[in-house]
Amino acid sequence: MKAEKWQKIASYQEKRTDQVVRCHLCPHRCVLQQGAAGICKTRINQSGTLYTTAYGNPCSLSIDPIEKKPLFHFMPGQPVFSLATGGCNFRCLNCQNWQISQTSPQSLNGYDLDPEALVQRAIGCNTSMIAFTYTEPTVFYEYMYDTARIARGKGLKVVWISNGYINREPLLDLCPYLDAANIDLKCFEDVMYRKLTGGRLQPVLDTLLTLKEKKIWLEITNLLIPGFSDNPEMITHMCEWLFANGFEDTPLHFSRFFPNYKLTDVPPTPAESLLEAKAIALKSGLKFIYIGNQPRLHGEDTVCPQCGHTLIQRYGYTVGTYEIQDGKCNRCGKSVAGIWHS
Repeated sequence: MKAEKWQKIASYQEKRTDQVVRCHLCPHRCVLQQGAAGICKTRINQSGTLYTTAYGNPCSLSIDPIEKKPLFHFMPGQPVFSLATGGCNFRCLNCQNWQISQTSPQSLNGYDLDPEALVQRAIGCNTSMIAFTYTEPTVFYEYMYDTARIARGKGLKVVWISNGYINREPLLDLCPYLDAANIDLKCFEDVMYRKLTGGRLQPVLDTLLTLKEKKIWLEITNLLIPGFSDNPEMITHMCEWLFANGFEDTPLHFSRFFPNYKLTDVPPTPAESLLEAKAIALKSGLKFIYIGNQPRLHGEDTVCPQCGHTLIQRYGYTVGTYEIQDGKCNRCGKSVAGIWHS
């Protein structure tokens, strides 16, 4: 009943036999027997047809500052209407939203909002942006796609906050309706990626390259987990790859880890590790490096890469000083990559 109401035939599926279907939405490419659900817990095989159970039933709605995503070079200081459904295609040991990401949408008490109603809700909240976030938006792809298309048609900007674990075809279909994305690059070693998330590194790198190819504004987050993703050599390889592939102007957010979910015995990231990572990134040629979840390091200000002038001061999620005009540094005139206030 509840599940049936929110079911919709899923995109990107392949019939293997009369009763077996394969999902091609993400790199897991789950092969599902009759009645089985995918790793994401949102896509289920019913009589040889794949259905999504994450459509029109968001479990979380909120108005956030865009800086919370985090996006620092995209409409700073502006509010964004944010939503999620249950489910995820990763099994991150450190998941911050495991109560909703590691369960099926129909097991949660959600809202009843089709895409049109959702966009109207966002407009009614006096926001000009909508963000798919909190869990993994890829797993509610059909709902996200339809909402994004309607939102763009009504003049809203569309933001995708993702682990990047999506196949190229669905990503290419989504890109015309995206304005910005933040991709969580968990670490830069495949064995560790599998251990931390259950996924692989290369598909996430492919997503970064596709977003760059399609000129979607992109920022990257890398959570430094002690003993997992804070190895200086790994960070160096990651930054060198980003620079070599043309991401020198892409903001990189190093974020402090706090014990959570299945990693409650791992200590918080030391300040020294965050500062070392920032130094490595700058030395590698990356221009905009931020430190998150550690306010006393004052690592969230935007600084001109040419003259060193502080362009945007941030206090938590609040924007203070703002000295960018027409996309340029007010002091030296250097162009600063980003999508700024019109």
